[in-house]
Amino acid sequence: MVKPLAFKGDKKVKKRKATTVNDESHVEKEKGEKASGAQEDDSWVTADTVGDIGGPTLVILPSAPPTCLACDAAGKVFTSSLENMIEGDPATAEPHDMRQVWIASKIAGTDEISLKGHHGRYGKMTEQPWLRLLGLNSPNTDTWEETFLCIPSPDTPGTFGIQTQREKFISVTDDGKDVRGDSESISFNTTLRIRMQARYKPKLRASKESKAKEKISRKELEEAVGRRLEDDEVRKLKKARIQGDYHETLLDVRVKGKHDKYS
Repeated sequence: MVKPLAFKGDKKVKKRKATTVNDESHVEKEKGEKASGAQEDDSWVTADTVGDIGGPTLVILPSAPPTCLACDAAGKVFTSSLENMIEGDPATAEPHDMRQVWIASKIAGTDEISLKGHHGRYGKMTEQPWLRLLGLNSPNTDTWEETFLCIPSPDTPGTFGIQTQREKFISVTDDGKDVRGDSESISFNTTLRIRMQARYKPKLRASKESKAKEKISRKELEEAVGRRLEDDEVRKLKKARIQGDYHETLLDVRVKGKHDKYS
């Protein structure tokens, strides 16, 4: 189930707890909630590579003061001021308005993405040099300027140029008030930073899954083996959970215990 976006400053609604609950089931429920929380990390991070980009994104423009790409219900794309930042640094920005959020989806078999606004329309280029949201069609159906290629900026790590199918780049005007789609090459005005939700970033997601696998108690391991374990055996089993050969290692430890018992 898709979780609604949350913004800084929103009040969190506390869930009511049942007055009577079995202790054991309560512990299991808490474990499940912690695991779920790790998978649904709502914090925002910077996309470092093209492969990172996906899910809810914030496209930050190289303007002063900092702005980002936004769209309205009529399909107009415009620059929107950023408010949620640490000490005015756009590299720490988070959206405060749904109009600033774009859903980036990778197009299968290509390095391209589609950008969908909060009303379900996809970004396209009009015959004029202005980016607009046109149509309600899905990617790969009646496509016309609705997929974009993200190219890493050569001079600034962690930033990208977004190229249209006409091989032009999206840029912000010098006054920072408008967005165009007709720049011939990557320049300062085409250097965009992309912020995204942490749970969609592959490296962070893999790291959290690895840590989740590592989090198993000594008691649980001893119950699985059927005897008390030495410290090196505990470390060996935890390492095996991360590397993916836990069950084979568990069997080896069990067999070793039987040999030691009868030797």
